[in-house]
Amino acid sequence: MIATRRSTFSGALLSFLLVTAPVWSQPGENAPSGESGWTRDYMMIVGSTTVFPFVKTVANRLVQSGEIKNPMVQATGSGGGLMLFCAGAGEEDVDITCASRRIRESEFASCAANGVGKIVEIRLGFDGIVLAASRGAKLMDLSFRDIFLALAKEVPDPEGGERLITNPYTTWKDVNPSLPDRPIKVLGPSSGSGTRTVFNRLAMEDGCNSFEWIRAMRKEDPVEHRRICRSRRGDGAYIAAGEDDRATVGELAADQDAVAILSFAILDRNHDTIRGMAVEGVKPSYETIADATYPISRPLYVYAKESHVGHVRGIERYLAELTGKEACGDDGYLAERGLVLLSQDERRMWAGIARDLSPMTMD
Repeated sequence: MIATRRSTFSGALLSFLLVTAPVWSQPGENAPSGESGWTRDYMMIVGSTTVFPFVKTVANRLVQSGEIKNPMVQATGSGGGLMLFCAGAGEEDVDITCASRRIRESEFASCAANGVGKIVEIRLGFDGIVLAASRGAKLMDLSFRDIFLALAKEVPDPEGGERLITNPYTTWKDVNPSLPDRPIKVLGPSSGSGTRTVFNRLAMEDGCNSFEWIRAMRKEDPVEHRRICRSRRGDGAYIAAGEDDRATVGELAADQDAVAILSFAILDRNHDTIRGMAVEGVKPSYETIADATYPISRPLYVYAKESHVGHVRGIERYLAELTGKEACGDDGYLAERGLVLLSQDERRMWAGIARDLSPMTMD
């Protein structure tokens, strides 16, 4: 039995699972032992649904080669994963988390307050956030302003003046006369998702700031500016689809009016049923995300606890494989899974950080 010295992992994770009800992969047969000099022979990994397929693929390869025991690996979302990661440092606590955004200062401080001192930060690669539709649907080329006007809870009054009204738009043509006369139905990430955080910052806020008088509020009233730019309409035009990407892809395939906000990796793995739309005139592709011409791209991260090395079997080997040439080189197996790779110089730099277990700072 896992020791009940405290319930950082078991309690915090149980509370999280009662809400999200995910299914864990099976851990190794041997449970951790010891109280002060504790050891565990399998890893606990949580985090972003976007990064999950990559971290799971690496784990599977090492399990198949017999180098590690089958770890607990669960897609909890970036925010949920970082919450669990920062809950503590001990035998019942998560060892590694992954995120589709960088750890926030508040999360970093929470880690420190809970005894999670030295954190190893690794940039794994890049991903794009795409607006996808069924292969049978007519694709749109959307500007950031189009996206904001379609999804925001409040929008500038189309009659003019510097005032906001409840979003009145029901079709894409209402938003922009050049767009098709199709109902606005967007399936998007829930609050707390790393995808939603990045989409807010890179797409919604840019569209919001295309109105000069709202952009001026960034300095005059940043709290109100954030509320205006990031609040979602709640009338059914925007649907929080949760973390089940397969269900979202299935709904897109069945409904040609639906649009979904997804990671490029999901698009790449389902290119036979869905297609990505252009944003600001640029179509999402491996090349446009790698060279940053596609405007909604983001780095992906993995975080590990230096203090767990030596207590949990396999962490160092796992990080070496995750950042190695076989996984992340030009012909690596993670590229085949849809990961947009770092340059080789960058990969070698992050591989060195992983090898040396160099602790991160928030600078």
